[in-house]
Amino acid sequence: MAKTYDICIRGAGIVGRSLALHLAAKRLRVALVAQDLPDNLAHSDVRAYALSPASRTLLEAIRCWPDEAHATPVTRMQVQNEGDAPVVFDAAAQGTDALNWIVDVPVLEGLLKEAVRFQPLIEMVTHPAKADLTVVCEGRASATRAEFGVEFSTRPYHQWALAARVQCALPHGQVARQWFAGGDILALLPLDGPEGKQCALVWSVEPTRAQALQATDALDFCQQLLEASQGALGALTLCSERKAWPLQAAQAKAWAGQAAGASWLLAGDAAHNVHPLAGQGLNLGLGDVAELVHILDHRAYWRSVGDPKLLRAYERARKADFAVVGGSGDVLQQMFKQNHPAWQTLRSLGMRGFEQSGPFKHWVAARAMGGRQRPGTQH
Repeated sequence: MAKTYDICIRGAGIVGRSLALHLAAKRLRVALVAQDLPDNLAHSDVRAYALSPASRTLLEAIRCWPDEAHATPVTRMQVQNEGDAPVVFDAAAQGTDALNWIVDVPVLEGLLKEAVRFQPLIEMVTHPAKADLTVVCEGRASATRAEFGVEFSTRPYHQWALAARVQCALPHGQVARQWFAGGDILALLPLDGPEGKQCALVWSVEPTRAQALQATDALDFCQQLLEASQGALGALTLCSERKAWPLQAAQAKAWAGQAAGASWLLAGDAAHNVHPLAGQGLNLGLGDVAELVHILDHRAYWRSVGDPKLLRAYERARKADFAVVGGSGDVLQQMFKQNHPAWQTLRSLGMRGFEQSGPFKHWVAARAMGGRQRPGTQH
């Protein structure tokens, strides 16, 4: 007799595994469709994510939050527009120990993979399984989304992100630094714990420049990076490969529905893509997880997990959150890519005004920390 499942999750990245663990903790039977990368490829991943307090709570609830060496608390954030004094966000001013945490992606994925291995209600499968609800977490190139006939509207930013790890001459001091200059967006994010000198680099530049930066020798690359970062962390040494990929804004027209008599919904990058400048991509995906877990956990006992009413509630809530977060990041990217002198003057005035805005600045910082996301469910 064929096994039966409540939910089939297609895609076993951070969003898919986090969702599987939360659902299994609610006594739901989960089939998790995965095609794991070979270990050598997984270890070469240079990405790092800025995760909010809400995302931390969600991951702590399934005991998958990394230790401090791999989840560095950010106590201060500095955003610098060319020629202007920086806008500064401070954890103490927000009444918190950290604005967010810079999390090492391979370490987080390893914790989730190990937790799934020991959860008896999750079965790893190589092909989609029949279930009351299919959740698609396959990323922005999802084949299942296309299979369900979902329109996925994309708009290229005409920028690529270049990511790497760099060793700094000076300690990062738990400060996340970001520079806007000539349309480029450079971020150096603190890694390796509070006393560390390593940073995750995310440099958003136009495509040909990204390819040139990826191809140039390490010494020349580090010299260009030193100049772009204004020497804030001293001499920089490349200590990883350089990875680059195109950036886009994207959103699925429908985030939930029914096909062939079964229910489905989208989560994570299969539903939405944002620019990395605000560091909200994975936070949005984990917000999808928190919302779905909350809705399924609070459903009437007689409702199936694939009940259309539940799907509509999920879609409404997550589209509303995405409209705010994705829209804000889109506006910022469009504003900072303009090089006309009038735009430069407007940016300078805007950043000075924002730095002195008091309550509004405090609200923006709280929103970026995930103040309106569901905090997750404790077990």
